[in-house]
Amino acid sequence: MSDQTFDRSTMPFVAPCRIVSPLAPFRWLRQGIADFRRAPQHSLAYGIFMAAVIAVVVVLAWIYGSYWFMLAMLGGFVFLAPLTCIGLYAISAQIERDQQPSMAASLTEALKRHFGNELVFALILLMLFMVWARAGIMVSIFFPTDANPTFREMIGYLAIGSVVGALFAMVTFSASAFSLPMILHRDVDSVTAIVTSINAVLRNKLAMLIWLALIMLGLLIGTATMFVGLVVILPVIGYAAWHGYLETIDASAFPRHSAGITSTPRKITD
Repeated sequence: MSDQTFDRSTMPFVAPCRIVSPLAPFRWLRQGIADFRRAPQHSLAYGIFMAAVIAVVVVLAWIYGSYWFMLAMLGGFVFLAPLTCIGLYAISAQIERDQQPSMAASLTEALKRHFGNELVFALILLMLFMVWARAGIMVSIFFPTDANPTFREMIGYLAIGSVVGALFAMVTFSASAFSLPMILHRDVDSVTAIVTSINAVLRNKLAMLIWLALIMLGLLIGTATMFVGLVVILPVIGYAAWHGYLETIDASAFPRHSAGITSTPRKITD
């Protein structure tokens, strides 16, 4: 396979996906926990950094008394968070190859080989976030005009805001669920990876809804523990996302990078 040549003109626009069991996300989490145990120092370093970023945002919002500032910053983090998992994907790939995990080496390799595609992906997410921010401003016209609105008067505003936020969050989740692992794994452009990710999410709706619910539950638990839980939860989610990609996406039609990742899906047992 490593010597296989690829004719780019015959490559598909979208990589095919496998239909996974609705319980597959639980298996991804188990594999993510196993990766955490094999690289505890790197995982904790990543988790501490990301938990600290989230904690700083919340503390600043608390100090300056700006609820909207906190939502805006956390919203931006949600949109750009997939990019922060690149190092974790690379560590999981190193573990798959039975290599000694190295965050510095994985980040250096990822940035050197994939910087262009990662930049395009980041710009796409940034534009999506800017549209979401503009939509959030437009939703404010539904805010009650009374100085002290009652909860009943706020229901309409909260409902519309929640629907708009959920819509943009779902689009972001669908576009990023498998795209960055694919960019790291295969020689593929950002558009193909994003379309592949959206297609796989749409074809595995129940499994992906469960996966999204598990992510949200983990983030809520991590926040409820004064961000301490995020130190472990965030790396596990990142590792699990890599295993979800390997199990769901059949990217064999695209070439691996010259120094690429040779991971293959493990035998699946429910």
